[in-house]
Amino acid sequence: MSADSKRRVSVVTGGASGIGAACARQLALSGDLVIVADRDLERARTIANEVDGQACHIDVSDETAVEACAAQIEHDCGAVDVLVNSAGIIQVPQRPHDMKMSVWDDVVRVDQRGTYVACTAFARRMIERRRGNIVNIASVAGMRSMPLHAYAPAKAAVIAITECLAAEWGPSGIRVNAVSPGYTLTPALKNAIDRGERDVSSLTVNAALQRLVDPDEIGRAVAFLASDAASAITGINLPVDCGWLAGTSWSTYGGLREAVG
Repeated sequence: MSADSKRRVSVVTGGASGIGAACARQLALSGDLVIVADRDLERARTIANEVDGQACHIDVSDETAVEACAAQIEHDCGAVDVLVNSAGIIQVPQRPHDMKMSVWDDVVRVDQRGTYVACTAFARRMIERRRGNIVNIASVAGMRSMPLHAYAPAKAAVIAITECLAAEWGPSGIRVNAVSPGYTLTPALKNAIDRGERDVSSLTVNAALQRLVDPDEIGRAVAFLASDAASAITGINLPVDCGWLAGTSWSTYGGLREAVG
């Protein structure tokens, strides 16, 4: 990695694919020097090359490694202005009495604990400068009941962590917000749809806009919250879900109505 003092420095964990990659692209469009941090260093380098950024290996489940990564980025590239926590793993829907605790532990260790660890590692340096911006990727799964008995509670915890840290670090000039994506057409979801494992209609039937979210739409929301245009916004959780949260309860009235006109 090499320093570039002319650009805002933004770090995206889990930036090598899906929503993280979309966030990296949007932050690069804002003029940032983007550090794509991921367990898969080769894929991280591919995205970094695409956005004229840098790549860094990170495993958010390893506290020591996260601290080392944060120190290395600041040494090589300068002060980190923005941290986007997108690193996470998903979970296959299972009944809780059938799910191994090792699955629960893995999801919580990466999605919940990993988010907190990354926040503290990078914020420690932001506090010294009295400025910084953190955006955590949560999920609508953390806002509704779902058969994801590890993932949903972990994402609910990310929302709570966001609110707690926003209040804690606000006096130090650090803003902390979350974005909760709805069903998003990432490469992983598209592959599952193509294999016949997921039905698009079941994913969109309750969405007010009647479609899936594009990853770039998540990236644009993140870029907004990280920008000066959102300078008075902290401690919020912004759902980007095509109106899925608004539409789900309409199923008890026969579902969303047909378009007017």
